[in-house]
Amino acid sequence: MPLRVGFDLDGTVADMYFALRREAVALFGDDVLRKSESISDQPQKVAAEQSGARPDAEATPEDDPASSPAMQELHLTARQQSQLWDHVRKIENFWTTLPELEAGVIARIAKTARERRWEVIFLTTRPSSAGDLVQLQSQQWLEAHGFQYPSVFVVQRSRGRIADALQLDAFVDDRPENCLDIAVESKAKVLLIWHGDLKDVPVGAKRLGVRAVTRISDAITLLEQLDDSRKQPAFTRFLKKAIGVATNE
Repeated sequence: MPLRVGFDLDGTVADMYFALRREAVALFGDDVLRKSESISDQPQKVAAEQSGARPDAEATPEDDPASSPAMQELHLTARQQSQLWDHVRKIENFWTTLPELEAGVIARIAKTARERRWEVIFLTTRPSSAGDLVQLQSQQWLEAHGFQYPSVFVVQRSRGRIADALQLDAFVDDRPENCLDIAVESKAKVLLIWHGDLKDVPVGAKRLGVRAVTRISDAITLLEQLDDSRKQPAFTRFLKKAIGVATNE
């Protein structure tokens, strides 16, 4: 059976924060930037609650994301957040303008999936913008970065139930609450993209077996290891566990 893998988009493979920062500066000027805050505080403060979208992480595809201007925090009032999302919804095909979170990561996912015969599904809760439907914009973005014929689902329901219904073997997401939901409601192995110190990963996530990494490329490596372990004969896996050899499950 092929490995069935789900990927979140914003904050996992797509850098929504970079695009929001760009639009916020265009609207309000450089005063909305505040350099003194820690990077790990950014996602919770950048997204408007009424936007309908997730407050996603803020890394950029540069070699040293910590030194990038895009890592500076958006310091927005609630009113400015609302104005920002109203502005974003009016941008023609906004969701096609985002950079990758790590340069070349979509092409790597596509190449790995093709070589290993994975079935890959992308999930997102993006709000609508002017232009094409969110699903189509997301598909166009993935294709532009090297993933042909992507399967994209725009969802609002519990991701755990969706992962269970789709019988996913693994899921990669940057939101702890999504990861916990998937871990509880499905049998999928859950990988959390954590934009901060791994020591700060919620204890609940660790208890439920959620594996946290700081880079999507590391998550892909773990998925490859999971795939390799699944391909081992059942007796070989049992024997390795019996003698204390890790199987990466």
